[in-house]
Amino acid sequence: MVNEMNTNTNNDAGKPSGELEIPGVITTNSNAISEFLKKTKVQDIINWGRKNSLWFMTQPMGCCGVEMIATGCAHYDTDRFGIIPRNSPRQADVMIISGYVTKKYFPALKKVYEQMPSPKWVIAMGDCAISGGPFYESYSTVQNIDEIFPIDVYIPGCPPRPEALIQGFVELQKKITAKKDNAAMYGEA
Repeated sequence: MVNEMNTNTNNDAGKPSGELEIPGVITTNSNAISEFLKKTKVQDIINWGRKNSLWFMTQPMGCCGVEMIATGCAHYDTDRFGIIPRNSPRQADVMIISGYVTKKYFPALKKVYEQMPSPKWVIAMGDCAISGGPFYESYSTVQNIDEIFPIDVYIPGCPPRPEALIQGFVELQKKITAKKDNAAMYGEA
C-alpha cells in the first residue's frame, strides 16, 4: 500500500511539491468547488432550497412589529411558504428591520445581523425603516439604514399589512431564484 502512494516532487503538473498523489483519486480545494457550484445547475438546486426555507429573525419594533408578529400567526400561515419565525439569530437567515431603529437599539441590531449565518437577507419593513417616517431627523433614531445593512426588499407602508410582508417574502424568493439577491456571490463580477 505504501509503495502505491508516491510523493510528487515534480512541479510540472502545477501541484506543489510534497503533495500525495493517489492513483484514481482527484484532489481539489474549496475554491475549485465554489467556482464549480457558481457555474452549474447545482447552484439552482441550492437556491431552490434557500428560497423555500426563509427563516426570519423576530425582533419587532413599533407598530410594524405588531404586523410582523401577526404575519407569523395561524391566520396567514407563512409556514406553507417555508417562512418560519425564529428567535435565535443563529437559526435565522432573514432579518426584518421593522419600524424605527433608535441609536440605543442599533448596536444590538448590528450584533444580531453579525451573528446570523451566511447567506443572509434583510427586509426593510415600513416607512420608519426605509426613510425614517415621522421620526426622520430625530435626535434618537438612526437614519439611512440601507447604507448600513444590505437591504434586499423594501416594504412601504405605515404600517404595512401582513399581506404586504408576505408579498415581500415572495419578492425575495424571486430575487434568490434569479440570483439577484445581496446575500450570495454568484461570480457575476
